[in-house]
Amino acid sequence: MESVRVSICLPTWQGAADLQRLLPVLRSQRVDGGVELVAIDSDSTDGTRELLLAHGVRVERIAQRDFGHGRTRNALAHMACGEVLVYLSQDALPQGADFVARLVRRLTEPRVAAVTARILPPEHADPLTRRAVLDAPQAGALSQHYAWLGDGSRAGLCHLDPGERAARVGFDNVAAAYKGAVLRSLPFPDVSFGEDAAWAELALRAGHELVFEPEAVVQHAHQYSPKAAWARWRTDAAFQRTHLGRRVRPTLWSALKGYGYELRRDWAYLQGAELWRYLPQAMILRGAQVGGAWAGSRGRIGPSSMASSVGTGAQ
Repeated sequence: MESVRVSICLPTWQGAADLQRLLPVLRSQRVDGGVELVAIDSDSTDGTRELLLAHGVRVERIAQRDFGHGRTRNALAHMACGEVLVYLSQDALPQGADFVARLVRRLTEPRVAAVTARILPPEHADPLTRRAVLDAPQAGALSQHYAWLGDGSRAGLCHLDPGERAARVGFDNVAAAYKGAVLRSLPFPDVSFGEDAAWAELALRAGHELVFEPEAVVQHAHQYSPKAAWARWRTDAAFQRTHLGRRVRPTLWSALKGYGYELRRDWAYLQGAELWRYLPQAMILRGAQVGGAWAGSRGRIGPSSMASSVGTGAQ
């Protein structure tokens, strides 16, 4: 794989504004073996498809109702020609013309099947959004290498409880590269949420290894309203409960402690006038986040391994 052909794969919907920034960056990438751009657009009406075509992207269109996080990415894998498949969210912004080269270089290691990038907040993000992104594992500055059975510096995941396992893998499809042969033979599960985390555990169980590469950086963040934050954290907690066997906020007391922790982190991060401007907003937003996580943690708990609870999702 010294000279590889890379396919950059984009699932898109109503993404024209984001793609105006993203596509020139992708066209500037310097990668041995060349780069192709492919996209599946979920029937956008804002000119997304026309913009993609104008930039030389090979595009297929599907009805919005037919989109699925796993199955649409599987369709992109079969649509693409590359030995290496790089998936990007349409609102992620890679940093530097060597972003793709930095992301894919660890795939030369025989057992490494996929690499995920470091995620930092955009410059325009508000302070509460910036703090949340910077506190996430995906913002870390140290490279991580994961195998199911660890040795040396590698993390042995099979003996960890569900919470530790989820925290230490942290695989994210906002920006990630996969060996095409591996992904085509081991496709994303057809789940409504968390296809990247579900796939990561399947890949580790199959004997593959995963890497977090902090030298490949994208800017990405979502600025949530309280209503959207409740829904997002509820969905994430429900996924971890049903597929990973983990309750994020198992009791009301744990939710109250989590709420206090989040506000203390905001207090420490906000500076000067920002503190008094954003603290009232933080009290509402963090309450929605923690409340959503508590709501999603309620109900029947699923098996302790995602691999036993999701299908292959082949499309």
